[in-house]
Amino acid sequence: MLTTVCLTGLATTAPADAVSGSRVTAGAGIALDEARSQANPRHRADYDDEFTIHQLGTVLGAGVRNRAIARSTGCSLERPCRSVALSFQVVTATGAARLNASNTSSAVNDHCPGCQTFAGAYQFIVSTPYRFTLTQATRNQLAVYERRLGALERSREPIGTVKNHADTLAAEVVSLLQDAVANTPHGPAVNSLNLRPTVTLRRHID
Repeated sequence: MLTTVCLTGLATTAPADAVSGSRVTAGAGIALDEARSQANPRHRADYDDEFTIHQLGTVLGAGVRNRAIARSTGCSLERPCRSVALSFQVVTATGAARLNASNTSSAVNDHCPGCQTFAGAYQFIVSTPYRFTLTQATRNQLAVYERRLGALERSREPIGTVKNHADTLAAEVVSLLQDAVANTPHGPAVNSLNLRPTVTLRRHID
């Protein structure tokens, strides 16, 4: 599901073994994030969450990737496993004429009857034609959401409930980012091709 919003409504990547982080080189920004969990008979409950903010600044283009991977392996129906991976990636970029975004999730039960396995990847991209940075107040609120995400992925609620809470949290993040963009003074545009600020959510669950 992809929803792009220009300050009006709802709007959210990483290869195997990637290390979370971001960098800007020669005008190109890169952001990578991944949450990965794996449950098995020796470790029947496993959880991982990422909530990362990347402020790329002014860039010509950006490649951003976010991924959540959850796997349950070899548990029995009598002693099932539970594996939950949730990754929230927030990226801000100014003047990016080209944006390559990837957001994926994968949840696998491998010979694991009755196991609960859930992966959710949520990618939030804020693109503006003028210089934009998150205020400390906005970052403080995002930190509150980060703590809520950590509590959610460790909860023992049914997977359907976890998914619903994750969606609700994502909607709150979008609303916060929309307000942050709307309330930022608009300076001169650094890229005349990108005339409107956008808040975009990419959501993939499995």
